[in-house]
Amino acid sequence: MVNKAAAISCLFLLCVLASFSPVSGQEYAGPTNCNPALSGGRVSYGSNKNAKTTLTADTLTLPFFEDFTGYYVYPDSTKWADYEVYINNTMGASPVSRGVATFDALDSHGYPYDSFSNIDFRYCDSLTSQPINLAGSLVSDSIYFSFFFQPQGNGFYPLPEDSLMLYFKDQYGGFVKVWATPGTTLQPFKQIMIPITDTLYFHNSFQFRFVNKAALYWADAVWNVDYIRMDRNRSAGDTTITDVAFTSDPTFLLNDYSFMPYNQFYANALGQGEIVSQVSDSIKNSSPAFQNVNYSFTVNDVTGGAVLSPAGTPGSALFSGYQSQQVTGPLSVSAFPAYPLGSSVVFETQYSLSAPFGGPSANDTIVKDQVFDNYLAYDDGTAEKSYFLVLSPTLSGRIAIEFHLNAADTLRGLAIYFGRQAPEPLYKNFDIFVWSALGNVNGASADVAIDSQEFYVPQYTDSQNHFWVYTLDNPLPLPAGTFYAGTRQDAASGDDTLYFGLDVNRIGSNHAYFNVLNTWQPSLISGAIMIRPILGQRVIGTSVSDVRLAQSKWQVTPNPATNTLQLEMETTGQEGVYRITDILGHCVLRGAAINNKVIDISSLAPGMYLVNIVSNGVAGAPQKIVKL
Repeated sequence: MVNKAAAISCLFLLCVLASFSPVSGQEYAGPTNCNPALSGGRVSYGSNKNAKTTLTADTLTLPFFEDFTGYYVYPDSTKWADYEVYINNTMGASPVSRGVATFDALDSHGYPYDSFSNIDFRYCDSLTSQPINLAGSLVSDSIYFSFFFQPQGNGFYPLPEDSLMLYFKDQYGGFVKVWATPGTTLQPFKQIMIPITDTLYFHNSFQFRFVNKAALYWADAVWNVDYIRMDRNRSAGDTTITDVAFTSDPTFLLNDYSFMPYNQFYANALGQGEIVSQVSDSIKNSSPAFQNVNYSFTVNDVTGGAVLSPAGTPGSALFSGYQSQQVTGPLSVSAFPAYPLGSSVVFETQYSLSAPFGGPSANDTIVKDQVFDNYLAYDDGTAEKSYFLVLSPTLSGRIAIEFHLNAADTLRGLAIYFGRQAPEPLYKNFDIFVWSALGNVNGASADVAIDSQEFYVPQYTDSQNHFWVYTLDNPLPLPAGTFYAGTRQDAASGDDTLYFGLDVNRIGSNHAYFNVLNTWQPSLISGAIMIRPILGQRVIGTSVSDVRLAQSKWQVTPNPATNTLQLEMETTGQEGVYRITDILGHCVLRGAAINNKVIDISSLAPGMYLVNIVSNGVAGAPQKIVKL
């Protein structure tokens, strides 16, 4: 079983490496293969900003309009009859307006349609409208259906064999394909105009449906759809959109981090050292005419109720036809409130714009929360891709993220966002490391490791923030200043395709380093690797995050040994994977572990080694052996 899984994983890696574009020979960006934002499935409307509305819709009438602006990850059920696509503000590259519907190879719970195979090819997501009453319509009504679409976006592109398709429901209840396009690499959003002239569609329960077909082994096969319009009295030339809208989430209020503890924020000149001097967001004029756009913002302390920056200084900008531009406004807060140590604090920023003409108003206002909690982060909490290393056959691989502290604090653990893989990486182990210095980085002459914990396995969760929390056995006091936190993976151990979440919408690679050839190098892949140090008071690991707590009992004999070792495991028939590493952490032997298995170690040089076993996802305590 292990060898088969390893073979499939290796085959997938070869496909991946043959197609992905690495920035260096060792670091790659891969697919996410999971979307934990959807992992809770359908939930009741109103419970939180990520909930799906479950309101019952009446039959709709024209005009129909949807630009997916909002705060919900599922489609609005007053307009849509299914919920397999992902509504978001991060996957679209320069969308028409903020929010897109993303089609991919992940189901409505955010998991691969086939979790056991990555070589399948099938129909995947669908987006079906609620019934629309077209009874009594005439060809002379000149009904047109239009939408914008984009392959790839900020994810991975669909293959030419993949496709995005559109179907119309006729009066007999059948869905007829009226449009399709093959997969391709990243393209700008393109508008499609489709006249509805067949009277078979003029009935009281007309529906339209988008469907994508994807080769599951090919990353996430992403398509984005935006700005759907359907109405009478249109023409093939009716492509003009009289709308000025925000097209992305606004920037965070912090200079460097996206999230940090409030006590660390306040310790830097009472917050003034961490706050940005200007806020910004992107606005697009989708009309052909020049437009003068006014915009403003306010910042409120949600926790304490104070207005920190009232209706900021109004700004204005002149937009030419179809122009997008980044607009900025000065942020001036004379004083930030003081809060007790460990407090969770939220500042809410509201961005608003106005233009001379009408159009949809929902995309004219954006509310964004700046959260202060018990962790440091460069990412925004969503992964559009995954980051992974391809290791040397003889050297371990390490990832380190640089962080700064404005005041002494206590490190309690790391929260890590892993991208899923098919097959699941059940035996891909890693160690947690904390360094105060990295050799040849920022003037340091050598690595200085101040804490490490061994033999973890990747875990996935739909809990808060969608990160898995790995707690340290003992709290680690840290002084103010710089430290580095990350992971180590053994060489030639099957760990090379362990995926870490990569937020491509944030700039974090300037704080990321990797080491696969015994030399630290700055990461050249744009985005923030999603590893977050947890600070402050004691935290509880996610579920069974400390896999080592329920340790399997086993031993190896003899010790010292000359040519062979024998595994003696607790339960007859118990299976797992053994790993033998040298004192530098290089994996020298690895294989299936069963009770009374004899391992040939005659090829190993005399010296000291560590032996460890993972069985049923549980790791035992490493045992030290001496090879004579």
